[in-house]
Amino acid sequence: MNIEQARFNMIEQQIRPWEVLDPQVLDLLFVVKREDFVPAAYRNLAFADMEIPLGSGQVMLAPRVEAKLLQELSLKKTDKVLEIGTGSGYMAALLAARSEHVVSVECRPELADLARQNLERAGISNVSIEVCDGANGFSGRGPYDAIVVSASVPAVPEALLRQLRVGGRLAITVGEAPVMEAQLITCTADGIYNTINLFETVIPALDGTPAKANFIF
Repeated sequence: MNIEQARFNMIEQQIRPWEVLDPQVLDLLFVVKREDFVPAAYRNLAFADMEIPLGSGQVMLAPRVEAKLLQELSLKKTDKVLEIGTGSGYMAALLAARSEHVVSVECRPELADLARQNLERAGISNVSIEVCDGANGFSGRGPYDAIVVSASVPAVPEALLRQLRVGGRLAITVGEAPVMEAQLITCTADGIYNTINLFETVIPALDGTPAKANFIF
């Protein structure tokens, strides 16, 4: 496989048609080597328009979904970011390149270890990985300028909203299969939030999401 040609095709044929047009995001997809975060058995599928299994029932999201969420978060180099669901560490690497620091929460120790190794090999040092249930965020390191949830939830947890500083953005996929909507929620003032629907999708549910939690709809 011609890796650079496959990377170019991924960007031009999958990501750009999804209206991911921010040149900084597109350039970053050339710089952060997605194939280095994919399990060896699936390396040849690193640039395919599909979710890639990571083991333990977890997946890497499709490239266009990751790129779209990254673009919509409009990160700045001074931002502090929370990621729920570290997976292989690829999304954390993208977030880290556009922000000051990323706190990434992963409930599976084996995936947290995998992500640490991948990030270390990539020379990325501004990501902290915490092993715990991230369904209600990670308040001890907040508030955050941006939060991204790399899984779906039935409704938006109030705890995540409370961890956004004013002006902060939450990228999250809400609903249950077969109807889910990726949303961008912005904290416009204390306790006031503006929600934009980004796109329809179906992605795996967040482990540990409370069955009966205090949700804001």
